[in-house]
Amino acid sequence: MSFDVLSWALPSVLSLQPYQPGKPVSELQRELGLADVIKLASNENPLGCSPAVQPAVQAELAKLALYPDGAGFELRQALARHHGLDMAQVTLGNGSNDLLEIIAHSFLSCPHAAVVSEYAFAIYGLVVRAIGARLLSAAAHDYGHDLAAMRALIDAQTRIVFIANPNNPTGSILSQAALREFMQDLPEHVVVVLDEAYLEYAQEGGVDAASWLAQFPALIICRTFSKAYGLAGLRVGYALSSVAIADVLNRVRQPFNVSAVALVAAQAALADQDFVARSRQLNAQGMTQMLSGLHTLGVRALPSQGNFLCVDLDRPAQPVYTGLLRHGVIVRPLAGYGLPQHLRISIGLPHENERCLQALDEVLR
Repeated sequence: MSFDVLSWALPSVLSLQPYQPGKPVSELQRELGLADVIKLASNENPLGCSPAVQPAVQAELAKLALYPDGAGFELRQALARHHGLDMAQVTLGNGSNDLLEIIAHSFLSCPHAAVVSEYAFAIYGLVVRAIGARLLSAAAHDYGHDLAAMRALIDAQTRIVFIANPNNPTGSILSQAALREFMQDLPEHVVVVLDEAYLEYAQEGGVDAASWLAQFPALIICRTFSKAYGLAGLRVGYALSSVAIADVLNRVRQPFNVSAVALVAAQAALADQDFVARSRQLNAQGMTQMLSGLHTLGVRALPSQGNFLCVDLDRPAQPVYTGLLRHGVIVRPLAGYGLPQHLRISIGLPHENERCLQALDEVLR
């Protein structure tokens, strides 16, 4: 008798398409035999990480046979000080994606619904639909969140609203006033997940909402060490919330979900805010460089408060993406987000930005 695993899998799981990450450098090198490749696809920090991280990691390597602190006491304590909160309000995750899944499992089941925006981070839909909950998507406004349209979708079965601020992959941002008005108008049974993965890069607008937790007990803020802190390879994220919500999340959170090496690396990275400031400054300079170069090429980019640009090619993007690969430049096509004419291009070092612009010029010709 043959074993048909697909007949055993949940229908909600079979309906999913796996998340497609940015192509690794090594994969392109193998495929095309290229030695010199740059990756501007995954919004990684081109500066790497703080110089303080490697000594902290090196000291931890002698203890790899031991389990990490499952409570992440020292990192949670440091994060609580950094945000002016109690450490009982901090929940750690294996990247912020882990926290999004924990939140979905904590508050959603089959009859429930979650509201997202068109063009929002793909993981929101994946974690909602994998559980079998309904996913309600509001049409975007200028490629960003239309809060009025999202509010109109909320019904008695809605349990979560996901908001990315700044938004990935379009780079849009919501003002403090708009977010506060939206929060004040929500029914009590709705949890708002405010994803601030790119907030450290925002040059204008936006709000660090940690100060709102006392006023809005159903608010969860997700942050990450993968972007401005440069620790994408170690996977460390955290959620800020009320103590009551953190207690719920920790009932679902897997034990030891953050490794010992990641814990010490994140604590060292958090302590070096000068590095974060340098990363923000480099990103602002690179954004200016890229926008100027794209304008010269006659290519429009959406306004962005992240460390990337969503570029409108006004033509199918897949052939352009493939052409850039042949030049050793990896960017991110966005057809999976319903943007088949757009590419997301991460801001890199100055010479990487220039190489990307030159390659794009050749491909577009």
